Amino acid sequence: MADGGILSMTDVTFRWPGRPGFALTVPAFAMAKGDAVMIVGDSGSGKSTLLSLICGTLRAASGSLHVAGTDLGRLSAAERDRFRADRIGVIFQQFNLLPYGSVRDNILLPLVFSPKRRGRATDVDAEVLRLCTAMGLEPEVIGMSAGRLSVGQQQRVAVARALIGQPELVVADEPTSALDQRAQTGFLDLLFEQMQVAGSSLLLVSHDTRLGRRFDRVERIEEIALTERKAA
Repeated sequence: MADGGILSMTDVTFRWPGRPGFALTVPAFAMAKGDAVMIVGDSGSGKSTLLSLICGTLRAASGSLHVAGTDLGRLSAAERDRFRADRIGVIFQQFNLLPYGSVRDNILLPLVFSPKRRGRATDVDAEVLRLCTAMGLEPEVIGMSAGRLSVGQQQRVAVARALIGQPELVVADEPTSALDQRAQTGFLDLLFEQMQVAGSSLLLVSHDTRLGRRFDRVERIEEIALTERKAA
């Protein structure tokens, strides 16, 4: 990967094992460190599969896929899990919070799996408070169970969880889909501010093209990835 790159994909291919109906090919895609890139596309266009390859939850069948200078193709499944925990923050579409866990427990979850990220947050309670405050959450919610929060609050907790420990890359899968336009604007203001504080790069996928003006670059999924679908 060229100097200054956080992500590089060349001739990457993927096909679901035992499911011949779908395949994805990425001839070339790259991101520089510090960039905020948005990928837009309709549901079922391969956006989530692409993110899963970048996060290492799926393994490419062929090609070159480097994240933060590491060739994911050379890592075992366990090594990819460790790499993801250390280097990538993930914001899921459905947030994937532990409903009975406290806000604090949810935000600190990545540090349980990554001593490297924990080492970057020496005073974890102070960092939880800082992130919650920065994301517009009252300190009183820190001890509350995540299941008691509103959708907007849960979303902000999900961002704080992704950002704690300053991962080099944050990947977000349709994080604004449950919000109206006004709430989307406020959420993105907070997200971009905290991405800058953490020094992280951002890759966000969405079907909503209105969000694109906030990003350094916008790509359509069909321009960077070729999909193949066959009837069963």
